[in-house]
Amino acid sequence: MARWPAVLFALLAAACNALSTVLQRRAARSVPVCGRLRLGLIADLLHRAVWLAGMAMVLPAACFQALALSLGALSVVQPIFVLELPLALLIGRLLLGGRISRPGWAGVGLLVVGLGTALAAAAPSVGRDHAPLSRWVPALVVCATVIAATVGAGLRRGAGSVRAAGFGAATAVAYALTAALLKDATHVWQAAGPAAFFLSWQTYGFALAGALALFLMENAMQSGPLTASQPVLTLGDALVSLSLGVTLFDEQVRVGWWLLLEGLGVGLVLWGAVMLSRVALARDLAAGQAAGPPPGSPA
Repeated sequence: MARWPAVLFALLAAACNALSTVLQRRAARSVPVCGRLRLGLIADLLHRAVWLAGMAMVLPAACFQALALSLGALSVVQPIFVLELPLALLIGRLLLGGRISRPGWAGVGLLVVGLGTALAAAAPSVGRDHAPLSRWVPALVVCATVIAATVGAGLRRGAGSVRAAGFGAATAVAYALTAALLKDATHVWQAAGPAAFFLSWQTYGFALAGALALFLMENAMQSGPLTASQPVLTLGDALVSLSLGVTLFDEQVRVGWWLLLEGLGVGLVLWGAVMLSRVALARDLAAGQAAGPPPGSPA
């Protein structure tokens, strides 16, 4: 299945991402909602110290993720990132105060049990560390097409759940693609050294895909409720990563009757993600009411 160090590094990366998400979400809530995909959103957020603090956590998260991907399968490491949701809830409680409600704890339980069930049933193999260009070309084309289609679907609707879900789906694909490129780039570092790493197209590919994922995530959080974007992002990242692991790196999962347990695990993860998103949304709304409307919003 996976080496324990890979799981440990994936958990550390998820914790860093959770802290980053809490801080970024708090900053995104202070920006007025806009009816279009905002290129200037990042510029607005750059003036908010809490967003910069959240971005500072991206670097250790990326380092831990690279270590995890160098030791384990993409189809194991990326699904562990669904734990970012409950970790964000716990970290938010520590930083912002308040308590976790029963639905919150239930969501944590469902998500953890679902993830454990799905991974235990699938038992992904490690596969290869490097994918040839002949596999990368169709994968990149498919991912770019899906991102364009989901962003386009979101742009055709006004701010709200559909837009947030569309941007969330695009973010999921971008994050999964970033992880796959990072895994390949990490292999280049290990096989040929730092010079080859900085000369490889995979390095600049994961940097570009990661920047795109960040941009899409900020717009997803700012364009609609978390209950629309976060479950799609959480589950989509895991499923797309599993697909990329199988098609690019020859990772294998169990099929046959194991698919029933895998489906059950995925269902529990989705259920838990929805519950946790509702809890996070309720807390954000309560915090927003206490602080007053964000600058530029209707009175």
